[in-house]
Amino acid sequence: MNDLKLIETYKGFVQKYSLEQLNDIPERGVWSIGQLYNHLICVAHEYLDSAEACATGKGEQEKGKTEFGEYLFNIGCFPPIKIQLPPELNATPDNPTSKEDLMRELDHLMTRMERLERKLKDVNPNNKEAHGGFGWLNAQEWYGLVGMHFRHHLRQKYELDQRLGLDVSPD
Repeated sequence: MNDLKLIETYKGFVQKYSLEQLNDIPERGVWSIGQLYNHLICVAHEYLDSAEACATGKGEQEKGKTEFGEYLFNIGCFPPIKIQLPPELNATPDNPTSKEDLMRELDHLMTRMERLERKLKDVNPNNKEAHGGFGWLNAQEWYGLVGMHFRHHLRQKYELDQRLGLDVSPD
């Protein structure tokens, strides 16, 4: 499944939730489904910011990925584990104020991705930006992280669905 189709699937899920279900925090320290969506959107824009910085071509970078970054891109996904970020990188996302706002944010993200995707083939793959855990990534790799991140959180979304007693499957 390509990244835009995956985000389209996430959009389809939104329609099946009430705002109350999106904002339900099942227990202390666990995000709501809406917070998960806002996290995905925020991080996706950060990844796309880095991809666009690579596209501006500030200069080539000889450094590469960390060992974990190489592993991640070789397998093409995040490992199926819960990843605990340091507190300074792990701010609790806000709940959405409406389903419509959440859908607009997802639409905006998809539009930005479509625009950037058309440019990626022309970006020098040696223009890179640093990622704190994965090393130096080029524009194509930053773009690819968006889909990897959305796929990684599908399991968490299903766990939250189960806590709410929901069977939210794609159409």
